[in-house]
Amino acid sequence: MTLDQLKPKQRASITAVAHEGPLAQRLMALGLLPGTPVRMLRRALGGDPLEISVMGYALSLRKDEARKIEIEIQPAD
Repeated sequence: MTLDQLKPKQRASITAVAHEGPLAQRLMALGLLPGTPVRMLRRALGGDPLEISVMGYALSLRKDEARKIEIEIQPAD
C-alpha cells in the first residue's frame, strides 16, 4: 500500500521510499524514512495535495509524491 491510499485519521508506518534520486533524498530529508510513523490529516478537494503528520509536524505532499512511499497500516488505538 502507498501513502496516497491512506484515509484521513489513519495511522501507518513507512516501509520504503520507492524512488531514487533527488525526490527520494528530499522526502527522506523531510523525515519520511522507513520505520517512521505517519498519520493522514486531510486531503484537499479533489484529493491533491494531502497533509500528513510526521515527526511532530504537518507536511503537505502531492499525490504523485505520496504514491512513491510504501506504508503498512497501524491498528487503530
